[in-house]
Amino acid sequence: MQFKHPEFLWALFLLLIPILIHLFQLRRFKKTPFTNVKFLKKVVSESRRSNTLKKWLLLLTRLLLLAGLVIAFAQPYFAKKSAFKEKETLIYLDDSFSMQAKKDGSSLLSNAVQDLLKSAPKEGVVTIFTNERLFRATNMQAIQNELLALDYSQEQLTLEEIRLKAATIFSKNPDTEKHLILVSDFQASMGNVTTDSLTGVRTHLVQLRPEAVENISIDSLYITPESTTSIELMVLLSSISTIESVPVSLFNGDRLIAKSAANFDSEKKARVRFTLPENELIKGKISVSDNALTYDNEFFFNIDQKKKIKVLAVNETGDNFIKRIFTEDEFLLNEYPLKNLNYNDLSQQNLVVLNGIQAIPTALITNLHSFTENGGTLVTIPARDADLSTYNALINTYFSTNFSQKTIVENSITDISFDHPLYRNVFEKKVANFQYPKVSEYYPLNTRAPKLLSFQNKDPFLVGGGNSYIFSAAIQSENSNFGNSPLIVPTLYNMGLNSLQLPKLYSVLGTETELDIATSLPKDHILKVANDAYEFIPRQQSMTNKVSLRFDSELTKAGIYEIKDDSNILSHISFNHDRKESSLGYLNLEQITRSSKPTSVANLFNTIEKDDRITPLWKWFIILALLFLMLEILIQKFLR
Repeated sequence: MQFKHPEFLWALFLLLIPILIHLFQLRRFKKTPFTNVKFLKKVVSESRRSNTLKKWLLLLTRLLLLAGLVIAFAQPYFAKKSAFKEKETLIYLDDSFSMQAKKDGSSLLSNAVQDLLKSAPKEGVVTIFTNERLFRATNMQAIQNELLALDYSQEQLTLEEIRLKAATIFSKNPDTEKHLILVSDFQASMGNVTTDSLTGVRTHLVQLRPEAVENISIDSLYITPESTTSIELMVLLSSISTIESVPVSLFNGDRLIAKSAANFDSEKKARVRFTLPENELIKGKISVSDNALTYDNEFFFNIDQKKKIKVLAVNETGDNFIKRIFTEDEFLLNEYPLKNLNYNDLSQQNLVVLNGIQAIPTALITNLHSFTENGGTLVTIPARDADLSTYNALINTYFSTNFSQKTIVENSITDISFDHPLYRNVFEKKVANFQYPKVSEYYPLNTRAPKLLSFQNKDPFLVGGGNSYIFSAAIQSENSNFGNSPLIVPTLYNMGLNSLQLPKLYSVLGTETELDIATSLPKDHILKVANDAYEFIPRQQSMTNKVSLRFDSELTKAGIYEIKDDSNILSHISFNHDRKESSLGYLNLEQITRSSKPTSVANLFNTIEKDDRITPLWKWFIILALLFLMLEILIQKFLR
């Protein structure tokens, strides 16, 4: 028992007063002989005993009466030590896509919001944060409408990120009682379950689970090059639960153009093939229907009219490997000897290949530097008898690269940088043994550029990145068989593709995406990206013959977007949400030992309220004082 005003307890010393009065009232009687009064003596003796008992009972009741009043004024109560501490309540509300799962006919997020609005203290100060939003130092009534309108987020904080964010929001005051409440379904993607409570913070984990763990997801799609007159589109789906088939619809804009069935195998995977016409603008949407998550039931893609990448080859050798790689279906190739080259054509190209030029004219060096500064890509392949001074004047600008004097020794090209963007996704696995191409002689390179291909002695054969690639040896047939090696195809082909980042079939929201639009913008013009009523200006760099766009985290809504110059639509780009939350795998919270795990939001706040509850006792002591007062009156009246 605790007291709100313990200073009043000093008044208990006043109980000494009635005790002293009572003692003074006790008198000693002297015996006096008296004849023939035996009966009278007996009556007087009994009267004295009765009177003494009455006085002791009155003393006791008055002491208890006074003690009850004094204790009542001291205001006693029952409460835990934390009841009078200042509270800090921080709530993490998971609004990720996995919270779309259903329970009792509503989504987990909707249920969580309703429970918080019903159970949390209406006027109490709380801070609520979601995966993207923060409501700092507010109350539930003030943000009720915003919580009810809360939309799903493509972001998902991990347990460690939640812990770190909470640490920045809580005050540094050690005297406050801090509560961190996590309301989530706790997907497995949230990370390591060994992450436990913050020091000095009471952590509560409220795990919400759907009625049934089931979901169908459209995972990805790709085009298979099987026909020259049509496009074969392959759609990949997955399911959590066992299911035989599900209908899949294909839309072009708002128009349904095809429908098929996805038949799932024993691994709960399915493939659906659609045939699309060649050279037709497709603003595509794949759609399925299920009662679980909805964000992964649609998949957007677009197929625009294919723009050809402009390639200019200055070729002084008789080899035709350039023509074999840069074919007319994807590239617009112009090939000239140096004497027929028109320097004015350089600015209109996306890729320039110098192959086997003995000496590079100063005017060409100047124009090539300007070409790369404006976003063009340059590939330099030296001649066997190259004038190194002119080559070094050109390539020194790129990664501080210089050719050294020729080394005449046969060398095999054995090392491939599989992680370089040029070779990423080219090989199914790292090749350790194949027929290595060779060179008879090469120019050792001094460079800071990344190595793409290297000789067996670790000297570089091909270096570069971005918009410049440099070979260290001639690849004409007299010096090397690299021109006939399978390795040359992905090498030069990807250099061509990377010189103009054409729109992909689709991109993933939240990842960095680069896109080049082959256009020359007038001065003060900018490109905009629009979808229905939403329009914004992306990061962009305008160059001579293209505009480079970059997307990072500006977009949050899946769909097909138009890329426009004023009202002129130049291209389209499609974005889809990452499917990482579609698997619906959950953490085992029993491994987190220092946190409480209430069964619901309501139970949690009931428990917190009980812990903070103060039970006043002063009324009971007033009642006891009144009872003793009544008891004293009864003693005075009935006890003779």
